[in-house]
Amino acid sequence: MNFAFTNMHLSLCLITFSLLLGCSKDQSNEATQYRENPEVLKQKQQVNEVLPTTDKPLFYHDCVVWAINIGGDEYLGSDGVNYQADKLTIAAEKGQINKIYGSQDPYIFSSYRVGALHLEHPLDNGVYDITFKFAEPDDVAMDARVFDIIAQGKPVITDLSVRLARDGKHQSALVRTVTDVEVIDGKLDIRFEASAGQAILSAIIVRKKVIDTQAWTLVWSDEFDYQGLPDKEKWNFDIWPARKVNDEDQAYTDRAKNVRVENGKLLIEAHKEAYAGAEYTSGRIHTLAKADFLYGKAEIRAKLPAGQGTWSAIWMLPSDPFKYSSTCQENEDWQGSTSCDAWPNSGEIDIMEHVGFDMHNIHGTVHNKAFYWRNWEQRKGSVNGKNVDSAFHIYSLQWTADSITVFFDGSPYFSYFKESGGWQEWPFDHPYHLILNLAIGGAWGRAGGPIDDSIFPARMEVDYVRIYQLEQ
Repeated sequence: MNFAFTNMHLSLCLITFSLLLGCSKDQSNEATQYRENPEVLKQKQQVNEVLPTTDKPLFYHDCVVWAINIGGDEYLGSDGVNYQADKLTIAAEKGQINKIYGSQDPYIFSSYRVGALHLEHPLDNGVYDITFKFAEPDDVAMDARVFDIIAQGKPVITDLSVRLARDGKHQSALVRTVTDVEVIDGKLDIRFEASAGQAILSAIIVRKKVIDTQAWTLVWSDEFDYQGLPDKEKWNFDIWPARKVNDEDQAYTDRAKNVRVENGKLLIEAHKEAYAGAEYTSGRIHTLAKADFLYGKAEIRAKLPAGQGTWSAIWMLPSDPFKYSSTCQENEDWQGSTSCDAWPNSGEIDIMEHVGFDMHNIHGTVHNKAFYWRNWEQRKGSVNGKNVDSAFHIYSLQWTADSITVFFDGSPYFSYFKESGGWQEWPFDHPYHLILNLAIGGAWGRAGGPIDDSIFPARMEVDYVRIYQLEQ
């Protein structure tokens, strides 16, 4: 393991191929809307007192205790998950989709059941994460199929339109994870209730939660234990006008009003104000040439803004954006360019994206030439976030020479694997840097409707940013 610092440049190399499942549970983030009797609460406390721990490498599939290819045959996924054949005795009808977009495992989405879905399975008492996989088979209206998912008697996903949730495209794979489902009676119970059309499901994965106690070594961080502007030895500002990228409505500034460190937290704060031709201001900072890294673990503890029109992100871009470009001029200002193909050719990794009109969903995504939104093939996953605007959560990434896995509070919800040697599918073989920003509006931020001007000032708060390597 070698890494070197030159002019504050970090190069980190992790050669161990391990999809590590960090599964610690932050009790302080828990909040419930349900009243329960003291005996049930006592049982839950006993379940949560001790979660299993591991100091051994865990592959993505190692904690899976139950997985089914709904409507289909037994199948071994590219992520190592072994899906059982569907032998369920339920009334929901089986179906098939001929073409699936947006997944490395299209087969698992090609079969489904639709209708009265009620799944029961014996399961040891404990805490689990559940991943649901869907695809909309028909070219239907966005509101033609809408349903809730209830696990252990409580709604965990509400008003789900598979097509709407998957960028409005039917036949595209949707992966949605819910975390911290507690089993206290020895049985997993999941019901689907439709408010429009019929509920649908292609696959389910149930993972046991454990605490990752592996020996990670911290190699770069900002704990924000100072006051004022972000440390200039660690962070750069982007100073941009509105509309430069993604049709975003804000101007990015380097003012303390928009980006500052205060009381141990980094604050990226958006305001409704006329500035440099824009109607809003905000901040975007990054670590280019100050913390560029290749493989390892990035961990960011943050609290997100609420309100329609916000679009917050924790993400990564290549430090050499021209590595796989073919149409760019030397040192071209490539971000927002319509002629330079540095994006998506050289890649992008999104650790966290969140839009305020869809408060309960956190998204993890990779972008590359072969698979991105223009060709319906975007590789992405989402997790049902809890209280993301009122509590701090940990957003993290584990990146190896063969895989990228994105986590929410230690729960993996999106994985992407290297399948070929071609850069078109895997441009993730060169150093990247971290970016923190809060956009206002833009193509995605306004997708849920006009910007709500009553929400300002809106802020993203960051407790720390850390980069690790795994001890050898």
